[in-house]
Amino acid sequence: MIHPLDRPVWNALTSRQAHLALGEKSGFLRFPADIEPFGATRDNSVEQLSALAELMPPDGHVALFETDKIAAPPGFVTMIGEVCHQMIAEKLGSPDDAFAIVALSEQDAPEMRALAELTQPGPFHARTHTLGGFVGVRENGRLIAMAGERLKLPGFTEISAVCTHPDAQGRGLAGALMRSVAAGIAARGEQLFLHVRPHNRGAIALYEKLGFRRRADIQLNVLRRLQPGERP
Repeated sequence: MIHPLDRPVWNALTSRQAHLALGEKSGFLRFPADIEPFGATRDNSVEQLSALAELMPPDGHVALFETDKIAAPPGFVTMIGEVCHQMIAEKLGSPDDAFAIVALSEQDAPEMRALAELTQPGPFHARTHTLGGFVGVRENGRLIAMAGERLKLPGFTEISAVCTHPDAQGRGLAGALMRSVAAGIAARGEQLFLHVRPHNRGAIALYEKLGFRRRADIQLNVLRRLQPGERP
């Protein structure tokens, strides 16, 4: 039986995040490029993948989370084809009151993006913050750590964009922020999940300590449009 998290992007864009979806519900959908690079198709046929890829700007790309590797359709090339660990948890324990955790909003967006660009937790675009649930910690007025929510499907919400400024690492900020985000998700009766690259052993160790366990391996496929005259 197919688990909902085997196709997290498709199941998000056809349910709780359908209001953000671009494309055709009959076959291919994606997030707006200034929110997330992710997209998905109904059954990954060449025709559907080609239609999905056509939704990207000429110099853009689309990312797919699937259980299998996706072959690039004609006119496109695979930028990334790698396995990520998908981890889940029921809850992460009580939020930590050792830090002054604050909700982040639209006015914090420039700092959020700057922190993400510095630390590279994953894609974080101009409107990624609108996915909601973002919290952070400030020190001397400067945003030094944050975490938030990304993919949302029935019964599940992904924790994402967990990052700490290099000057503030090793103080437990990531774990505290994840517990804060997780508390909001659990309060809605939803299960937590996240994605992490296998080589990121430090992050995996933290997630396991918090209560996450590895559910499955999910293939990250990133497709890019070929430029005129470019060969695959």
